[in-house]
Amino acid sequence: MPTRPTILVFDSGLGGLTVLREIVKALPHAHYVYVADDAFFPYGHHSEDAIIARVVPLIGELIAAHAPDLVVIACNTASTLVMSHLRSAYTAPFVGTVPAIKPACANSRTKRVSVLGTKGTVKREYTQALIRDFAQGCEVTLVGSPDLASLAESALNGVEVSDTAIEAELAPCFVGAGDDASARTDTVVLACTHYPLLMDRLVRLAPWPVDWIDPAPAIARRVVDLLGRTEGEAGDAGAEMIFTSGRPHGLSATLTPFFGGRVPK
Repeated sequence: MPTRPTILVFDSGLGGLTVLREIVKALPHAHYVYVADDAFFPYGHHSEDAIIARVVPLIGELIAAHAPDLVVIACNTASTLVMSHLRSAYTAPFVGTVPAIKPACANSRTKRVSVLGTKGTVKREYTQALIRDFAQGCEVTLVGSPDLASLAESALNGVEVSDTAIEAELAPCFVGAGDDASARTDTVVLACTHYPLLMDRLVRLAPWPVDWIDPAPAIARRVVDLLGRTEGEAGDAGAEMIFTSGRPHGLSATLTPFFGGRVPK
């Protein structure tokens, strides 16, 4: 593997930046290409067949253009549909993003876990299979949020998003008697990479404290497992931000922390 690998991180929008941030911490010297498929955002508004038909050839075009050493699909909706297709079509290694139901259920003390994702992700057979295999006796509540990904995207772009709008998306995750900590939800799986963009507000607006399960650190560990830890100076590594719509990102100050302090071109 090259001393300065190129890692391509792909998402429907800006949510995958939460995954990118953790990978950059683990491999600060790598060259990063972040691709937001904003021309097709949000994926939840499209059929499964349409997402597969969109993403598989698009990833092929990106591989041809950037020659990445590894591709991260930083999107739950896409990952639950396209990973087998991508691995069949291309030789590059892939890392996907799937709801972290196994660790959530393993660590829940009250055995009440909620999975907060897009409507597409929570209804997917892939998600149902994870619950059948790994619920470990937990009561798992699936919450299909219609708007939280778009609200997170808006907030990152500097648009005012009200607490009321976020609370409406969040409320169904909290199940059980609020005054009986032993019989209520104690863990929420964030099954959309957009949601950690709002983490401070999710914590503040929750009716009681819970463990929030963000898959990004585990994804970063998997990338390191595949690429290994190599040496290099972060300051010499490049960073690119691409929107499939072709629009300029115009978000340098906002994006810099996700890229480890680098300004993406």
